[in-house]
Amino acid sequence: MARVVVTNRIPTEAVDLLRTEHDVWTWDGDEPMDRATALQRIEGADAILTLLTDTVDDAFLAAAGPQLKVVANVAVGYNNVDVEACERRGIVATNTPGVLTDTTADTAFGLVLMVTRRFGEAERLVRSGRPWAWGMEFMLGTGLQGKTIGIVGPGAIGIATARRARAFGMDVVYSGRSPMEPAAETELGARRVCFDELLATADVVSLHCPLVLHGPDATHHLVDAAALAKMKPTAYLVNSARGPVVDEAALVAALEAGTIAGAGLDVFEEEPTIHPGLLDREDVVLLPHLGSATVETRTAMSVLAAQNALAVLAGRAPENPVTRD
Repeated sequence: MARVVVTNRIPTEAVDLLRTEHDVWTWDGDEPMDRATALQRIEGADAILTLLTDTVDDAFLAAAGPQLKVVANVAVGYNNVDVEACERRGIVATNTPGVLTDTTADTAFGLVLMVTRRFGEAERLVRSGRPWAWGMEFMLGTGLQGKTIGIVGPGAIGIATARRARAFGMDVVYSGRSPMEPAAETELGARRVCFDELLATADVVSLHCPLVLHGPDATHHLVDAAALAKMKPTAYLVNSARGPVVDEAALVAALEAGTIAGAGLDVFEEEPTIHPGLLDREDVVLLPHLGSATVETRTAMSVLAAQNALAVLAGRAPENPVTRD
């Protein structure tokens, strides 16, 4: 039996699956395990199930030891995993794509509705106990029919979000390193444009790209002051991808100046810390990273990560390997 370490609490279905074949240690604290404790607990592990709150770097891999075979990240994104370091040590890294596509797209489009129709602001008003009365000009928002959504990153989640936008009568433009799948592009009537044109024409800019820190395809602070300045003053920014794709300080400045109309954010640069300039703004919707937060999806993610780990421990190729390519 191999030793498997699970660094944070995950659904019991995944833990039980691992325990059918191996010795499993799981963290059962209410808060994520701190770094020092994690480095102690993973020592001697043959497989580790990690979450996006874990930084899997050289120090982490060294603490586990040379017997480590697989790091199974319970997320579709893997910017928290140093894939190159894993490859140098002959360790397989995996992720969990596919199973969270619709749930995350629901979150993205939920943010679109909340910020354009001022639903968050309206809910706060009702709960505050302040008097209000229906009126023709009371809390007017922005309709979506006939407007354009700009999808940045036309992968599975971006396409799923575009489908929701089309159902609301929106036109779709997109930008990214690769074109959208031809069938999806045809279905959605989507048009590929450069990033600058997307910023200039979209009424809603929705981010679905991975976080890439370095290189020609880097997306860190992809949406900075210069990018925000290219958007329409009536446009909205939605981020359900990764927090550091947006320069939060630049976003606050743009909102204060009226450069854009508002923003909906599920992710942040320094989670759980949020730029204080965002917290009191009525034109911003803030969610605590709920993109995949349904019972069904989190269970499916965890089970898939467990299956990936079990495959590697059994000498088989995992379903979802991650490589530098």
